[in-house]
Amino acid sequence: MASSTFGSEESRPRAFPVLSAEQIERIRPLGEVRATEVGEELFRPGDTTVPFFVLLGGRMEIWQPGLDGQRQVAVHTAGEFTGEMTMISGQRCLVTGRMTEAGEVLQLSGESLRALVARDAELSEILMRAFLLRRVELVRQGWGTLTVLGSQHSSRTLEIREFLTRNGYPHTYIDLDRDATSQALLDRFALTAADVPVVVCNAGQQIFRRPSIKELAACLGLSGNADGRKLRDVIVVGAGPAGLAAAVYAASEGLSVLVIETLAPGGQAGSSSRIENYLGFPTGVSGQDLAGRAVSQALKFGTQMMVARSVEALECARHPYELRLDGGETLAARAVVIATGAQYNKLPLEGLERFEGNGIYYGATQMEAQLCLGEEVAVVGGGNSAGQAAAFLAQTTRKVHMLVRSSGLAATMSRYLIERLEQNPKVGIHYQTEVAAVEGEQRLERLQWLNKATGETSEHAIRHLFVMTGASPGTAWLHGCLALDPKGFILTGRDLPLHDGTGSAHWPLERAPELLETSLPGVFAVGDVRAANVKRVASAVGEGAISIYFVHRWLAEG
Repeated sequence: MASSTFGSEESRPRAFPVLSAEQIERIRPLGEVRATEVGEELFRPGDTTVPFFVLLGGRMEIWQPGLDGQRQVAVHTAGEFTGEMTMISGQRCLVTGRMTEAGEVLQLSGESLRALVARDAELSEILMRAFLLRRVELVRQGWGTLTVLGSQHSSRTLEIREFLTRNGYPHTYIDLDRDATSQALLDRFALTAADVPVVVCNAGQQIFRRPSIKELAACLGLSGNADGRKLRDVIVVGAGPAGLAAAVYAASEGLSVLVIETLAPGGQAGSSSRIENYLGFPTGVSGQDLAGRAVSQALKFGTQMMVARSVEALECARHPYELRLDGGETLAARAVVIATGAQYNKLPLEGLERFEGNGIYYGATQMEAQLCLGEEVAVVGGGNSAGQAAAFLAQTTRKVHMLVRSSGLAATMSRYLIERLEQNPKVGIHYQTEVAAVEGEQRLERLQWLNKATGETSEHAIRHLFVMTGASPGTAWLHGCLALDPKGFILTGRDLPLHDGTGSAHWPLERAPELLETSLPGVFAVGDVRAANVKRVASAVGEGAISIYFVHRWLAEG
């Protein structure tokens, strides 16, 4: 049975189900039965090739190390099984599994477990639901092998916490501005305020002072070590809704898939507090939840993922294509799907960078909302993302000021969202208005904004600014390789210039390019990075799914 401290009374039976004798018999052919002894540890934190165990007899306790010693997470008895999402992702184990009563276990390798999940619908639902619920509870309780010591006034702290949260990685956060024991912790590890934020990784085995995201990902095993000698069917660059959809459909249809993501799954949508017009979610879904579910689906079908790695170049002169990573490694693929999305444009203001993460934010999630409880905030932008942010922030702030450059919202925002904002007394919409200056010492303290209709500039004591303006694609790494429009978005299908004006054909094949195919055959672009893309989550998911149909056709050609 599960530990009484883990999960609610309602969720515990689903997080720790007992398999029937008939279900265990369906698993048995994929594994082997072996005896266990009292005190035997079947897995430990940091292990990377942890088997999946079904207890046939005996008793196993699950423990997790922390800065203050070990805590018991759960207890397994006959009919129960071990593991959480690391079983599917292949990432490092977070807990110790120790036998406290001798017995027998049915042991499966990670590969056999994924085969079971792929072919047995009933067991797939039971196992995946349990793995997800266990991970959710670890995240909720802050139970992990990683501790972040930081300050809410530190932009680097916010960056690290956002990275961990958006990747669904359980961790403990200690606010050094509020925690009474913070100085004792700093003294324990011989740290000073200049070292903050500090990340204690693997339960104290590694300590990082002001780590980069790349260092943090490597410590957690998120960045992966993809085999450069392996030729994959398709590499997906970017793990927003479009890239994740491509991965799910490709892997579920038997293709070997690798996804490379610079920061965290979800893309721009991952920073949305609530998406209410996405099909199938009548009460809405946060971008992070949507991304998390999509990642679980992709991993379930065998997708490999590399996080906190970026692609610096596409070697397009030969096939199979090669992608050069930021560390210099190259990975080969028969087909490539580019789903790198677009990033919000920064406001052209002096001193903006000083306040990024310290009063200026490019996403509105629960984490940012906690920083401005009861205060006045400003949101810049007139699209759905800005509207969703304003509606979300209005729940916990004193007042939300929306600064919109145009004279109306009808052309850029969904009607339901406009009505909700207009009827909310805590939201003020300022049309034809833009930020003129950001001011402060260590953090943002004041805004000046300009009413373009009247020419009047006004000053406001607002310490939190959310920027959600037009977006630009990060496609500099593709210049000279793919055809781009004047703004840097990737041209595809019928929008491709088939000739360069001198009579030389850009498109090298006799057949016409496919709908989502770039100027390089077998390389496809989906989502916001594609020119003429409809900027909606649903369309991004659709393009990602459709691209795999074209990938299959391309692979059949070669």
